[in-house]
Amino acid sequence: MVTPELLSAFPLLKQLPYDVLSQMAPLATLRKFARRGIVLNAGVREDCLCFLFEGRLQGVDFTIDGREVGLYFVEPGDFCGELGLFDRGPQPEYVIALTAAVTVFIPMETISELMLNQPGLVKVLGERLAARLRQMTRQRSLLGLPSINQRVCCQLWMLVPEEDKTGRSQSLINNPPTHMEIAIMLNLSRETVTRVFQSLQVQQIVKRDGPSRLHINDLEVLRELAEGRKEL
Repeated sequence: MVTPELLSAFPLLKQLPYDVLSQMAPLATLRKFARRGIVLNAGVREDCLCFLFEGRLQGVDFTIDGREVGLYFVEPGDFCGELGLFDRGPQPEYVIALTAAVTVFIPMETISELMLNQPGLVKVLGERLAARLRQMTRQRSLLGLPSINQRVCCQLWMLVPEEDKTGRSQSLINNPPTHMEIAIMLNLSRETVTRVFQSLQVQQIVKRDGPSRLHINDLEVLRELAEGRKEL
């Protein structure tokens, strides 16, 4: 069962009063997905907003010739499917589980009613929607870069925390995407992404620390590679 305490773990909902969360909890549904399971379907009108509790999700689309292209990641605590709150239209892209995932689904109607009485909720939803649109625009622009090395370095630079991009020489990316996930984002093969990473590691620009940590040892060089001012 979904409890008010579980709902309060999500940043979007923690601002709500406890009595509101108590009324929402019986309407929410806990769902589990296996790896590569479809969480949200493209082309259909989804009736729930999806919150991710555990795992990682990815928004994906397909090219005309059927190739999968990644659009964005959804991390624990985040949500997806919010576009339907504003226009009641169909879900524009698929959202799939990259790992085994635990999600909480809350009816759109419930969230819409809250938006009428909770201005802070509308503000957060609007900011998140704007951020996702900006991210997807940047992601689309990467596909037009002719240099594969620059494309991968740009993707890495986008994963660097914003607070590290100015005034720091090093950074740490927690739970970085796998080579396959990056390949989907950039419309490349996994082998191609692996070769670029090998070059970055040989030059000690990045260093893997297990599957959950990626050290960026030289942020300035990575920025130059991403901007095309330096070649790998």
